[in-house]
Amino acid sequence: MARLENQPAALRTRPGQTLKRLLSISYLAIDYPKTTVVLWALLSGAGIYCFLGLKLGLLPAITFPVVIVTATTNQIDVGTNERTVTNPLEARLRTLSGVTRLHSLTYPQFVSVDLAFDVTETLAARRAEVQTALAGITLPPATKTTISTVDLNESPVVMFALSSSGRQLSDVAATAHRLIVPQLLAIDGVLKVNVIGGQTKGENASAFRFNGRPAIAIDVIKRANANTLDVGEASEEAVQDIAQAHPALHIVRATTQVTYILEASRSTQEALGLAILLAILVILPFLRDWRATAISAIAIPVSLLGTMIVMRLAHFNLETITLLALALVVGVVLDDAIVAVENIVRHLENGENAVAAACAANKEIGLTLVAASLTIVAVFLPVGLMRGTLGQFFRPFGLTASAAVIFSLLAARTLSPTVAAWWLRDRERKSPADTGAPRPPSHPYYRSAIAWSLQHRGHVVALALLAFAAGIALIPFIPKGFIPHLDRGEFLVNFQTPLGTSLSDTEATAATLERSIQADPAVADVYTTIGSQTSQQNVGTMAVRLRRPRSVKTIDVENAVRERLPSLDGVVTTVEDVPFVGNATSKPLQIALVGSNLTQIRDLGRRLANDLERQKGFVDVSSSGLSDGTPFSAIEHVNGKRAVQITADLAGNLQIGDADSLALSRARKLLRGSKGITITFGGDSQDSVTTFRDFGIALGLSIIAIVVVLLVLFRNWVDPVVITVSLPLSIIGALFALWITRADFGLISLMAVIFLFGLVNKNGILLVDRIRKLRELGMARSDAISEAGAQRLRPIVMTTAATILGMLPIALGFGAGAELRAPMAVAIIGGLITSTVLSLVVIPVAYTLFDDWIRGGEAQPIRPSVEQATG
Repeated sequence: MARLENQPAALRTRPGQTLKRLLSISYLAIDYPKTTVVLWALLSGAGIYCFLGLKLGLLPAITFPVVIVTATTNQIDVGTNERTVTNPLEARLRTLSGVTRLHSLTYPQFVSVDLAFDVTETLAARRAEVQTALAGITLPPATKTTISTVDLNESPVVMFALSSSGRQLSDVAATAHRLIVPQLLAIDGVLKVNVIGGQTKGENASAFRFNGRPAIAIDVIKRANANTLDVGEASEEAVQDIAQAHPALHIVRATTQVTYILEASRSTQEALGLAILLAILVILPFLRDWRATAISAIAIPVSLLGTMIVMRLAHFNLETITLLALALVVGVVLDDAIVAVENIVRHLENGENAVAAACAANKEIGLTLVAASLTIVAVFLPVGLMRGTLGQFFRPFGLTASAAVIFSLLAARTLSPTVAAWWLRDRERKSPADTGAPRPPSHPYYRSAIAWSLQHRGHVVALALLAFAAGIALIPFIPKGFIPHLDRGEFLVNFQTPLGTSLSDTEATAATLERSIQADPAVADVYTTIGSQTSQQNVGTMAVRLRRPRSVKTIDVENAVRERLPSLDGVVTTVEDVPFVGNATSKPLQIALVGSNLTQIRDLGRRLANDLERQKGFVDVSSSGLSDGTPFSAIEHVNGKRAVQITADLAGNLQIGDADSLALSRARKLLRGSKGITITFGGDSQDSVTTFRDFGIALGLSIIAIVVVLLVLFRNWVDPVVITVSLPLSIIGALFALWITRADFGLISLMAVIFLFGLVNKNGILLVDRIRKLRELGMARSDAISEAGAQRLRPIVMTTAATILGMLPIALGFGAGAELRAPMAVAIIGGLITSTVLSLVVIPVAYTLFDDWIRGGEAQPIRPSVEQATG
């Protein structure tokens, strides 16, 4: 390194150098290598410090603000309650801004109104708005209203089963309240601790059973902003200390989120490590020099460590989404260094000295690197500003990926050329034959392909359009999902006995169901809670945990248990996945028939539920007021109008988007001839529609952002338009990959498409930027296209191969949480393949077509880009 700084000043600061050279970070880095290396070392040290302070998690905190208004009255007639309580409440609450769905149930002497809001305000602010709206409302005398909120991030973390030989459960529950609850509440991040069971009388009566035996449950609920892993581990340590100090108490962990979070984090980190290894190995055969490969590889750790600083400042966790962003961006991070180092190697192979090669190479590809990196950042900008589900999911992913790309750009512009100028200096004295490195290949086959394409432009355009149409034609055959089902090794069995059933009789029903579930050899534990969630002694939930290690999927055991559950008189059972977020329990499919005639919509609701139950993939279908135990004396409203809601779980390969389409088709067929009835969706059905709408907006804004960035950098219309030709070419492969792997087109796949749009521009930028530089030197257009293709083929193939190989471990879908990771990698790999292969011939053709149309063809002068214009 010292030898580089001691080289003649003419190599570093030549007379007449421009202000641009003085201000260029690349030239400054090459001129002051020690300073450059020290700064990156300090940055890496700060990144390590921030990395050690990051928390592990499963998913970003996703908020679905829900406010519940309940009213108790002395009016027994449900119709009177609807007219005098429900309707005034809904009329007042409908005026609030941001309400996405209003749902109410009216019973004798009781009314419940649920308001779902968008996420533009905090839950506390929404509660205050509701409180203000209800101030001064006129309701019947003796009516009392209460306002509560539901934050799905305030979720159960760990549950313990507690028992003691020879003691009554009521005594054990009292011991839990006195001894265990205070210590758990003292843990930072714990919101509340529920003790379930041991109370057999009163409205708070509840029961808990663990593996067929009565016990006491201790359920630890975390605060919305608390880290699940921290709360879970601290709770287990506290309970273990209590168990050691009181051996008469038998305490067993019934369930915990900690295990799955650790498994998902570990598998994602393993995929990240393997991605780094494969991405590095794939470029070695191209560069044929371990030092050049190592210089390129240095960009990965320094970029990722720099990203850790941003993650720490943004209060992100190391969870599936951010780790996925890091794993997917490995190839992208390496791309910038590959382009920089490959160009330096090419100049060295042409006989230039190391410093001159580093300077010349960086000047040539500076605009390319900046444009490629900024377009990736640009695609995430609109999404990061969105407030809905899409925005909440994308923000950590987009900011993490963008930070890594920015740091990789800085590394490629500073660290890579500096180290290359030092470490590859001996190559300047050797010919390519001496080093064993090949001279830049002429790529005769690719040159011939370009020549043929330019002579048959119509055929090439037709082929590209045909391929795009074929990709679009696959859309109806790709499953339409929302959020993939996580194979956690856990699921729920909800059951409901007839209204008025005693707690002891409900427990007897639970025991029968438990025996049926535990007959499955894949089942390890079953714990049952009765009356704890709804204060209804006829309602219970069984949480089923599978054995570890296991060779069966959770969904397969769910289907087997659903078939095995006994049919008991008056008992309704449903088998469901563990909620994706928080403690939500609604079924994915929710379709409502809205109308004023209760008798008519209830009859139609029953008929639609029976019809859907006969359709393949719909299971546990129920209609409000009928099979789910809601009495006919209750009146349901959706968005202020009377309604009957049909809900269902999905089995097999049926995804929510396809289920929505089928349910809508069956409902419309049923409603033919019926007037005054409309159809609305809720739950995942509504969320998926909203997400796809938001995605369309975000995608459009992302494309605009890409074009704006390219316009600013290239200062003309031809180059940006030609570069964006890569975008539709990538859609072909993404859709084909999703179709062939049967991955669903949902939230994760949408993220892949947006990410893909940022990635695929790089190939076009590499080609188009080199074409314009050669034309600025006076080369004819056709010759410039052929020469640029030959010069850029190797970096294009290298960067694409590195990115694809880096994503391969994720696409293969191994380990916990693979259901979230794999669809994104699959779509990106497919898109990169078709975009790279097709763009190598389509972009040269598109360049000539737009050049003829906008500039007037071969003889027109090329306007300098920002890089040349400011030089």
